Amino acid sequence: MDAIPAILYIFPNLWCNCAVLNMDVTEQLGSPIWPRPLAANGQTSEISWSWFLQQFKFLIIISSLGTLSYWLISHYIIQAVEVQGPSMSPTLSDSGHYWLNRLSYCVSQPRLDDIVVVRDPSDNGLDVKRIIAGPDQWISFKDGKVYVDSELLPEPYLPPSTQTYAEDKSGNELIILGKNQYFVMGDNREVSLDSRIFGPVLRQSILGKVEL
Repeated sequence: MDAIPAILYIFPNLWCNCAVLNMDVTEQLGSPIWPRPLAANGQTSEISWSWFLQQFKFLIIISSLGTLSYWLISHYIIQAVEVQGPSMSPTLSDSGHYWLNRLSYCVSQPRLDDIVVVRDPSDNGLDVKRIIAGPDQWISFKDGKVYVDSELLPEPYLPPSTQTYAEDKSGNELIILGKNQYFVMGDNREVSLDSRIFGPVLRQSILGKVEL
């Protein structure tokens, strides 16, 4: 007997065994193992709608949790920011993207030389600036130089020939900061609109530290 007739000979025996097994399962369970057709009273349809509603509720819960997690992370932990304008050049580039660490000042206070995002008190907009002086300090502008508490402010992040003047760019100016105030400026001193224009910013107006 060659191969093909052998296979045809074996298959009928397998079919008989499967048929017997199927009959045994049907007798034990009282119903066939294959899916039942839709009942006339619509019971199976109701079960399907119940399953669908459960899945829909599950998706709503997952979507809500995802939205809530994104809101919490972006408002209290870390957030992507885009610098608009050249006021922080050459340290930060125009249209550059950076990370704002909103959690950093929850455990510590802003420090001098930190690059931060502040809320502009003049128009309530958001600006990226550098902290020059902090609470209870005083800052003065003299001959194109910046002094904090009578000491020349070292600014290695600026080109050597950079001159920094007060708002009117004439004469000298002295500014004394209050208990909860910070003086911020952009690194591009000629074009930056900063505390020389809108004055010191309050601690609660500092949203977080920009991570380079």
